[in-house]
Amino acid sequence: QVQLVESGGGLVQTGGSLRLSCAASGNIESFSVVDWYRQTPDKQREMVAFITQGGSINYAASVKGRFTISRDSAKNTVSLQMNNLKPEDSAVYYCHSLKSGSDYWGKGTLVTVSS
Repeated sequence: QVQLVESGGGLVQTGGSLRLSCAASGNIESFSVVDWYRQTPDKQREMVAFITQGGSINYAASVKGRFTISRDSAKNTVSLQMNNLKPEDSAVYYCHSLKSGSDYWGKGTLVTVSS
């Protein structure tokens, strides 16, 4: 059973930065993909960024150039560095992974960006 635990959320002012971390049980390099999603009460859950097992990376258009996803295989973590944050980035951020055909989700971490 894969467990994902997010950390690093909090309250930050517009223009500030936060670094989210997703700690995975097991060898994170064995996951087909690890990605970050976010969700607000009035919106569907949307993909923010992903990194594949082969190291391919992609971002949602709304965060490209501001967010950076990275993987630390030694620590079995995937991080999301978020810079130049905007109020519209406020959401619960979830770590998700796909391994051996099964989906796994963390419980989420709240990011609030004040204007």
